[in-house]
Amino acid sequence: MLQHITIPRGPIELAADLYLPDGIDEAAPLSAVVLSTPGSSVKEQIGANYAARLAARGIAALVFDPAHQGQSGGEPRDLEDPYRRGEDISYAIDALSTIPGIDPERIGVLGICAGGGYAVHTARTDHRIKAVGTVVPSNIGTSFRSFQPDGVAAALDAMADTRIEESRSGELARVTWLPDTLEEATVIGLTDIDTTQAITYYRTERGRNEHSTNRRLSRGDSLLLGYDAYHLVDQLMTQPLQVILAGRIGNTGSYESGMQLWKLAPNPIDLLVIDGAGHYEMYDEPEYVDAAVDRLVNFYSNNL
Repeated sequence: MLQHITIPRGPIELAADLYLPDGIDEAAPLSAVVLSTPGSSVKEQIGANYAARLAARGIAALVFDPAHQGQSGGEPRDLEDPYRRGEDISYAIDALSTIPGIDPERIGVLGICAGGGYAVHTARTDHRIKAVGTVVPSNIGTSFRSFQPDGVAAALDAMADTRIEESRSGELARVTWLPDTLEEATVIGLTDIDTTQAITYYRTERGRNEHSTNRRLSRGDSLLLGYDAYHLVDQLMTQPLQVILAGRIGNTGSYESGMQLWKLAPNPIDLLVIDGAGHYEMYDEPEYVDAAVDRLVNFYSNNL
């Protein structure tokens, strides 16, 4: 059962989809999970694949478009602000806690890719979150810092110059998350399997969505470079943790990030490495998604 809802977030609203098990009984409140999705994705993509499966197994699941993206409000558009992404999760919990039939004392999070880092970062200080599930979690700050060929300080200097130019011109610069086509990727020499699978998911009929622009506001990149999703996790994130990783280690860094999280967390409960799966295959390949959801359902059932 799917309900389209809006989540109040200060002066704007977030567009969200609530997946509910059939035959919900308000006399027996449900546990629920808020999904935090990958950077550049919208609620109809990866989040929906997991939310629908969780609901089919008896767990309510809420997935939303981040502020400034998809069908949610917020200007400027296409902003990826890691701190606001975390705040979005807390606003989603505010809304979810008021829905009849949902037990506000049994709410967890599920973060996927960059959303895994955002979920962890939020759970450190929002202890309404009772359990933290992650699938191919990424610390987006670590990833962005690793992408800078001349170092982070030089990148920040260049971003400062760009922002000065934007202030003069009144035009905000945007960049692509990925090449828009496989042909564009080949021209610039990006032919590795992870980039190919990312493009095949996001930019073809397999996973494309009209509300996912594949564009990122450049001025948000300085925030990403200074961000650490795992800061103080060892001291603050006391909730039970589930980590699910793709067994084929590629260049996304999610395997290494997930292992780091597992070692840092004070209360790690379960670690699953899915043999044969690549990072982006964990987004929609039924064999791998079903294996992840089986483990997640067990985790949430025992910890919510």
